[in-house]
Amino acid sequence: MKHEMPSTETSVAHEGQHHPISLYLKVWAYLFVLSTLSYLVDYMHVQGIVRWTLIILFMLMKAGLILSIFMHLAWERLSLIYAILVPPLVLLVLVRIMTIEADYAYWTRAIFMGGGG
Repeated sequence: MKHEMPSTETSVAHEGQHHPISLYLKVWAYLFVLSTLSYLVDYMHVQGIVRWTLIILFMLMKAGLILSIFMHLAWERLSLIYAILVPPLVLLVLVRIMTIEADYAYWTRAIFMGGGG
């Protein structure tokens, strides 16, 4: 019986991915800056659609950083990325469609039944 040494490919696969600490520190700094900007939107009393657009934009940017770096999606196969990201995006589209339908129903009720609004 011969005992063979494992190839370097298998031993590297079992070790996992190692990234420099500087990458994580940069991402942490970006997350801190984006959180600060999100806080400043509220602090500066930005109102209306601009406020919500900025807050959601900063939130999505932070989520993208977290997904790509801390959850290692930047180094995964495209099929896994699609499996993780497509279902929530489809749900967002469906929620938007339902919101449009609900607004139409509310508008129709206000016009034809004379109430609310």
